[in-house]
Amino acid sequence: MAHIHLQDGSLPLEWLALWWALSLAILAICLLRLRRQRLDPSRITLAALCTATVFALFQISIPIFGGVHLSLMPLVGILLGPFLGPLVALIVNLFSAAIGHGGWGLIGANLLVNAVEIAVAYAVYRGTERRLDSVPIRGAAATFVALFAGNLAMIGIVLVSGIQGVSQSASATAAGLAVIGAINMGVGAVEAIVSGYLLAYISRVRPEILGRRPDAPNE
Repeated sequence: MAHIHLQDGSLPLEWLALWWALSLAILAICLLRLRRQRLDPSRITLAALCTATVFALFQISIPIFGGVHLSLMPLVGILLGPFLGPLVALIVNLFSAAIGHGGWGLIGANLLVNAVEIAVAYAVYRGTERRLDSVPIRGAAATFVALFAGNLAMIGIVLVSGIQGVSQSASATAAGLAVIGAINMGVGAVEAIVSGYLLAYISRVRPEILGRRPDAPNE
């Protein structure tokens, strides 16, 4: 998954301030939109469950290529939508920073990456509903595309910001980030399959969460 695993002081302060400003603007928009809606208590409960699950999953490192992990942020976007999902991402990033999983200053940048994943997953999943009725295929495709977009956002943020104390050229940094992105997408393929199966299960047992009729086919 795309996540900037750097400590505080790695990115220049002016760029950190910009990423924080953009992420706060996104959060403000989300809160304004949510205030206009009447959130069902079940959605708040679902958001809490997603927050706990994603945070726990963030801390499980798969010991390959120096350690990678799943995120389920695209799944959060599909289940909660593009306005409630970023609030979950904010809490997860705050808790993760509190235990040393990334720096506090990078929460803004990481929230932008997560917001991209959440919005793209929701858009792809909902946008393909009329053309493709298969929940697991739509879910897997939406997850993979969202993780790809998140990787591009992560690479772009690091390249634009620059890493302090690193003397290598921009092209060398880009090459290294491309390798990280490729590894992330390999893990992303696994996450896409997992998310597809999870959505298929949810569609069978609680179809109303996905806005489906109880008698609607899953595939």
